[in-house]
Amino acid sequence: MQSSISSIDLAIIVIYIVATTAFGAWFVKGSHDMKGFTLAGKLIPGWAIGLSLMATYLSSISFLANPGKSYASDWRPFVFSLTLPIAIWIAAKWFIPLYRNHVQTTAYEYLESRFGLWARLYMGVAYVLLQVGRFAVVLYLTALALAALLGMNITTLILALGALTILYTLLGGFAAVIWTDVVQSIVLLLGGLLCLFLLINNMDGGFEVLTAEASRAHKFDLGTFDFDLVVQGFWVIFIFGIVENLKNFSVDQNYVQRFLSAPSEHEAKKALWLGGLLYIPISALFFMIGTALFVYYLNVQPENFPAKADQVFPYFIVHELPTGLVGIVIAGVMAAGMSTLDSSLNSSATVVTIDFYKRVFHPQADDAKQLRMIRFTTAIIGVVATLASLAMIDVKTALDVWWQISAIFGGGMLGLFLSALLLPKLSSKLAMIATLIGVVFVAWASLAKFGVEMDLTFPLHTMMIGVVGTFLILLSSFVLQFLSHEKD
Repeated sequence: MQSSISSIDLAIIVIYIVATTAFGAWFVKGSHDMKGFTLAGKLIPGWAIGLSLMATYLSSISFLANPGKSYASDWRPFVFSLTLPIAIWIAAKWFIPLYRNHVQTTAYEYLESRFGLWARLYMGVAYVLLQVGRFAVVLYLTALALAALLGMNITTLILALGALTILYTLLGGFAAVIWTDVVQSIVLLLGGLLCLFLLINNMDGGFEVLTAEASRAHKFDLGTFDFDLVVQGFWVIFIFGIVENLKNFSVDQNYVQRFLSAPSEHEAKKALWLGGLLYIPISALFFMIGTALFVYYLNVQPENFPAKADQVFPYFIVHELPTGLVGIVIAGVMAAGMSTLDSSLNSSATVVTIDFYKRVFHPQADDAKQLRMIRFTTAIIGVVATLASLAMIDVKTALDVWWQISAIFGGGMLGLFLSALLLPKLSSKLAMIATLIGVVFVAWASLAKFGVEMDLTFPLHTMMIGVVGTFLILLSSFVLQFLSHEKD
């Protein structure tokens, strides 16, 4: 797809990038100590944290992939968003009070208090590896989309976006993450609304024709309601959504750090409800864009009907939007990507500094030494993740490989946390055994599903691997605790 970006649109994009980087770096004045760098001094209002939560959820991949999914198929991925109120209610009732009352900076301090240092370090290692991979994949796929939109070299885009994100996160700390997310959430929302408005406006009959044509093609379907865990129907996505969202709110430092940065527990809960509930209509907006694109190219411009779903939204942006709006929408793509990248970078650097450097290697480190360490770690993790992103350029299955690694390293995190929370008498040794059982299962199921030849393969849908792994750890913990008490 050749780009036809005008000089005006390029100017808008450049101005946005420079302004966002400068805005994030401006918060250097509030990041002169560890509390300021990692928790923004606990001075961020709930509404700003809520917008930041929403922006983190809506990555550039969602910005582009969700329209592609509804364009090619239907709205079944929207079921994931519908599980958010359940996960939010649980997190607001139990997780937020737990973390506000029992930890200072990282989620994994609580695991050490329950099971010992091994649990804290296991969770820390798993989390950092996940975030390095997440940063690399999101940066690569964001640059891939922008390369098509702008007609630029993908290597240049990866290096530029990686460097800019590292710069303002390094200087401004967590306050920069939150407040740039606020700006980016507004930009990406504005870009989405403009696209949907223009799509509907360019159709004869407008919204009425859109809904009629989409309904006729079953575009609003949410998948089969049969309780079949082998196919990607309603219940597979629903169960996966609950477990995945609970994992986000319980053991993902991205979210826990936001809960802790609020000035009070009430503000933290308000932020979670605001950000989580906002994501539901905003994700619907991008699914609706995909559906509108289907109707638009089917009826208005059938001769330009794009064949590949993942190209349809970028094609529309470059070829159909008027000058000026192209720049705003592409800025929205960048905003969605950078809001994910800065969160991964700051939270993983926080875990390395607090859970490893301060806890294990240098317990007597004062605030100044910790601050130097977290800035150094931010830069190193950012560089490593950017290099990993460059390595993915020639790998056709980068996303599939990432999901395998993600499942293996992340498979035990939620299960261990729930075991700690729900089984107060579970010992450290039994928790370790249960976690190993779950991790081994997830590794086997992932490898079996993704092409490694085995005599026995996981029989359910791939999305159920993490779900089963989580419940296997919890079940193993319960059985091991029961058997241990029986022996006593």
